[in-house]
Amino acid sequence: MIDQVFWQHAARFKDRLDASDFLEASYAEPAQVVRLGEDRAGLLMPWLDELAALSADGQHSNNFYRAQALLSAVLDVIVPHLAVTGDRVTSTQRSTIVPSTPRHRAFRPLRAEARIAAELLARDMDRRWSVPELAGAVHLSPSQLRRVFTQAFGKSPIAYLTMLRAERMAHLLKATESPISVVAASVGWGDPDFAARQFRRSIGVAPSEYRRISRQIPLPSYPE
Repeated sequence: MIDQVFWQHAARFKDRLDASDFLEASYAEPAQVVRLGEDRAGLLMPWLDELAALSADGQHSNNFYRAQALLSAVLDVIVPHLAVTGDRVTSTQRSTIVPSTPRHRAFRPLRAEARIAAELLARDMDRRWSVPELAGAVHLSPSQLRRVFTQAFGKSPIAYLTMLRAERMAHLLKATESPISVVAASVGWGDPDFAARQFRRSIGVAPSEYRRISRQIPLPSYPE
C-alpha cells in the first residue's frame, strides 16, 4: 500500500518514508481481519501475486497503471466485507475508515505531556529509555503516560521510539557510508541483529537492502 501511494503521489515525496508518513496520517488502519471465504480469497491470490511481482520488479513508473488496476480489483472484492464502527473501539483505531481529507476528521487537543514526551524521545533517541523514566519526566504514572501517548500518536512510547530510530537509521544508511552496525549504534541499537529485525519490521526491508535500493532511486528534479 505504501508503494502504491508513493507511485501515485511521487511528485510530493522524497522517499518511501515520506509516503509512509502520509499513509499513516491520511488513510485507514493498516490492518484489519477480513473474513472473505475461500472462494473470494482464491480469486485474490493471482492478483496479489502479480502485485508482489510488480513491486519487486523495481520499474515502478512502467508498472503503475497495471498495479493500480490490480489494486482496484482487490479492493473491489475486499471493501464490501469490511466491518466498520462509527466510534473508536480501541486507542489506536482512527476516527474514520474510509480515506478522507483532514477537514472531515475530528481533531482532539494534543496533551502537553504527550508532546513533551515525544520531543524528549526525538531529542535523545539513542538513550535507553524506559516508560517509567519517561513518565517521571512528564509527571505522569507509567499507565497514564501509555494511555495519553497512545491517544495522541496512535502507538506506545516505545513503539514511537522504534519508529524514530528506524527513520533516522534509514536516513543515515542513505546519506552516509558508515557500516550498518555503526549506524544502528548511533540511533540507540547496540545489537546489530536486533537493529536489523526492528528496522525490517518498521521499514519493510533489511538495512543492507534499504541502502542498496535507496542508492538506485534518483532524486526528483524540479524546474527552476
